[in-house]
Amino acid sequence: MEKTQVQWAVEGRVTPVMEEIAAKEGVAASEIREHFAQGRIVCPQNANRPCRNVGIGMGLSTKINASIGTSTDISNIDFEVAKAKAAQEAGADTLMELSVGGDLDKVRREVLAAVDLPVGNVPLYQAFCEAAEKYGDPNKLDSDMLFDIIERQCADGISFMAVHCGINLYTIERLEKQGYRYGGLVSKGGASMVAWMKTNKRENPLYEEFDRVAAILKKYDVVLSLGNGLRAGAVADSFDRAMVQELLTNCELAELGRKMGCQMMVEGPGHVPMDEIEANIILQKRMSNNAPYYMLGPLPTDAGAGYDHVVAAIGASQSARYGADLICYITPAEHLALPNVDDVVEGVKVARLAAHIGDMGKLPEKTRMRDMDMSRARRDMDWEGQFANALFPEDARKIRDDRSPSCDDKVCTMCGEFCANRASGKLFNEALSAGVKG
Repeated sequence: MEKTQVQWAVEGRVTPVMEEIAAKEGVAASEIREHFAQGRIVCPQNANRPCRNVGIGMGLSTKINASIGTSTDISNIDFEVAKAKAAQEAGADTLMELSVGGDLDKVRREVLAAVDLPVGNVPLYQAFCEAAEKYGDPNKLDSDMLFDIIERQCADGISFMAVHCGINLYTIERLEKQGYRYGGLVSKGGASMVAWMKTNKRENPLYEEFDRVAAILKKYDVVLSLGNGLRAGAVADSFDRAMVQELLTNCELAELGRKMGCQMMVEGPGHVPMDEIEANIILQKRMSNNAPYYMLGPLPTDAGAGYDHVVAAIGASQSARYGADLICYITPAEHLALPNVDDVVEGVKVARLAAHIGDMGKLPEKTRMRDMDMSRARRDMDWEGQFANALFPEDARKIRDDRSPSCDDKVCTMCGEFCANRASGKLFNEALSAGVKG
């Protein structure tokens, strides 16, 4: 079996993957290798399926994940493939295929063939779907079936896998003793696993046999993303005992998995009020020895239905600023319906904007020059320069073209003849020529 990136790094070797990440991020390859060895950087990949090399973790730009997938109400493979392609074109760094309806193997394989992004998934979805189909009851799922599905999905080419290893009997006890929750359980995989454990009065096999999980993913060099099945689904539940206990368990498992040579990532909530986002990230980073943190948003209010992509962007910019490494986008359809192609594109773009804002605080030396160049282009009424520095140049150009000025093409129709930059540029032209900000 080929060695994993973690194993090569521990042995002191800089691999081509590490060199490519270093070149993209503008850091030394030796630094990438060191962080791989310490488990502070991961690269979702798979020995069976070549894909883009995307570095996630310490010192790297914040990455964006887009999630797609069928439901039991809407199951159309062509629809999901179109969303996958749209997400890639809009600039997503990774993709999660989260189907629960239709032919799950076929959906996954079609999506994997359609894009070259690293693709992740949640194996519990298919496991419980197949158990329900085979036995008429998802709670009759047996551990061998579960591990066989994990192996099958890895063999297909999945690059990272959200596995709910941190839900155990002790965590459920915390949930019960605190009197349940305001927002309930919002993770499909998490809720299904809790139901299985309570029905069968057994420990979670993903926790109980964690070494078996890690061994399968290590075989394919797939990133094990420790899912947060008990994440807060309401801001009032943030930092409750169940959420914190699962996070603690996942951080411990991240350290154990790294020692086994498996790439590890920890997932975070969820719904978190603005004043608790920094604390959430500090807690995860310290307890996990800086394992990469995959944040699902977070959403700092529960009242933004229809605009939850904006709510999540506000939380995501804070998350990126304080050290989150991978952000899962939210679409306008969140909490309301299965997203369509337009929702996916909007979600990716808004999340990319949030990540850039956060990185301006986290990695200012790498990010702020773009904004400075944009400012100069605006000052000089250099429209091509503005489009070149815009995160979404096609959208910016379309708006300008739709409402272009009638006389002076240097200005825009916002101010027209009262353009401040045109007037002040004439006043300070001499200073500009002599200064250092030209």
